[in-house]
Amino acid sequence: MPRRRHAHRRRGGAASASPHRDSRGGRSRTAAAALESICTLVRSKRFDYRWRRGGRTSALTRVVLPLNDEARNMEKNLTAPMVRRRTLFRTGLLGSVCAAGLPLLSGCGEIGGGEGSVQMRNSELEILPEFTEWTLPTEPDLVGEPPDHPSGYLTYPDPVEKAVPEPHGGEGTYSIYVPNWGPSMAKGDPYYTAMAEAMGGTRIEFVQNDPNAYTEASVQWIKAQEFGDGILLFSWMTSADANFDQTVINRFANLSEVLTGDVSERWPLLAGRGEAAWSASVWAEDPENPEETSGIYGIPWTSNGGPGNGFFYRADLLEEAGLEVPATVEEFLEVARAWTDDPAGKWAIGGTDYMTTAWFRLTPGSGWSEQDGKIVHNNERPEFKEWVAFQRQIREEGLVHPDVGTPNFDGKAAQRAGEVLFDQDGWSRWTDVPAQVAASGENPDFALDVLGPITYKGGEPMYHGAGGVSGWLFLSNQLEKEQIEELLDVANWCASPAGTVEQEMIVYGIEGEHFERGDDGRPAFTEAGIASKQDSFAFTAMSGVVQNLLEGPAESVQRRFDFNASVLPVLVKDEFETARITPPGGAAQAGTIFDEKVNDIINGRADLSTLDDAVATWKTDGGDATRAVYEKVHSTLKGE
Repeated sequence: MPRRRHAHRRRGGAASASPHRDSRGGRSRTAAAALESICTLVRSKRFDYRWRRGGRTSALTRVVLPLNDEARNMEKNLTAPMVRRRTLFRTGLLGSVCAAGLPLLSGCGEIGGGEGSVQMRNSELEILPEFTEWTLPTEPDLVGEPPDHPSGYLTYPDPVEKAVPEPHGGEGTYSIYVPNWGPSMAKGDPYYTAMAEAMGGTRIEFVQNDPNAYTEASVQWIKAQEFGDGILLFSWMTSADANFDQTVINRFANLSEVLTGDVSERWPLLAGRGEAAWSASVWAEDPENPEETSGIYGIPWTSNGGPGNGFFYRADLLEEAGLEVPATVEEFLEVARAWTDDPAGKWAIGGTDYMTTAWFRLTPGSGWSEQDGKIVHNNERPEFKEWVAFQRQIREEGLVHPDVGTPNFDGKAAQRAGEVLFDQDGWSRWTDVPAQVAASGENPDFALDVLGPITYKGGEPMYHGAGGVSGWLFLSNQLEKEQIEELLDVANWCASPAGTVEQEMIVYGIEGEHFERGDDGRPAFTEAGIASKQDSFAFTAMSGVVQNLLEGPAESVQRRFDFNASVLPVLVKDEFETARITPPGGAAQAGTIFDEKVNDIINGRADLSTLDDAVATWKTDGGDATRAVYEKVHSTLKGE
């Protein structure tokens, strides 16, 4: 059958060059609706925009939709409030839009009600792809216990093997919506042509969007079915749509028809992803009848495991100051006080919100856990009050960089410049920043390390572990079966792990143009690669890799491998991670209001003594109703 050559179609079937403008060139209803939604959010004064990438915070800076001049002028007049990062003390409920009591999707008749629902992950469902182990082309030097203790390469594979020697091939052109933190690549970029040739002919063109507004804008795109042929959503983004479970069923393609059973002949790497990844990508039309109404609606992105993030410190600056690595909260405060020098522009602490909760033994993920035989939330626990007091204290003492919590704070840059000693981030910082500093030659003494578990008042150590999948690539339900199969061919190719030809092209680009090989055989970006390819988010979105592997300089790989092993005994995950829970209506708004009150306490705008009343209000307005849902799930998980 003929392939669709353009990403966007009007309702009548004709292709359109832009999904957001009508034939007269005016602003479409989608763009107008998006702008009105943003205006409503800002006027509400409750807008709490969050995005997540390595500890950065950012305000809503623009709507990622093409607007006419009138709309742009309206947009300029909006006043975006200061925002804060999504934290682990979140109530585990819904996202910022509906949390603020703003039902963006209330006009869509397909969307379900607000009584709450539960979908349990089930690796025994017959619709799942049959797991077939995929053998790595090159055996790792360090063999761990995936997923929480991944294996790794100390030496780069030589020769670099292909994971997919004979791509299935195709001739379609498809567009995929993604957020992008790096340089944007034009449709006609030779890189896309090279990738199409390597994959057998299929061409993917990525609509790379400003990540600052991607989450909220994606709700509007999906509602209007104007997201090309597919869209990547990180798992935390889905909470922006209070009825996301229904949206999945109504807007995205059910992949079960082509993925059920043994798919290892055509898609061996997808078959090797395993039941955990695929069962996390299942949604049911009727959660009460999952056996008959479930379908695979997403291609799973990265499978999580091991320690979730890191709390990094400048080891060279710590040693230079004659200070010891802290092992307790009390020691951490002593080090922070000794190192901070406000007049000199030095503050010991950067971001702390999601890494420090483990220090107080608070629960990761949903925040709900069994404590002394009862299901309780972090909000209610005495440890939470101690954590809030700690957060307030480090600010009152001036130990935190003054830009933390504002769009101006760039933790990576601040730590690199020596403005902060400690900062939280994803694991890429441990390898990327030292490599960038070494390449620049700016500081030969630069050394970055990571803190192990920190304890408080003699408590037992805890480190928060990652679980589930980080997101999904959702395909449009307007695609034909053959088109879905062709995109799965691409996803299978992109599931190639580190140390393969495919992964090199995905991450580094074209050899000789975007990267060259160092003496150790590893790819290294050229100046052209840094300018046009590094951090440009594209083919990585098509699928998570078949197996997560540690790769990089030998010393870095060994350190990460050893660190993972060291925290395994104290690694704690969300005990409800196998359940997809939509709480009752009103619970999300209660959670957002509670977070605002906590933020006021932390920043000195309210007394710590007001926390108890805030907790009581949260429980009355939605916390207790949500507890009832989690109690039922807990009973199910225990087999009661």
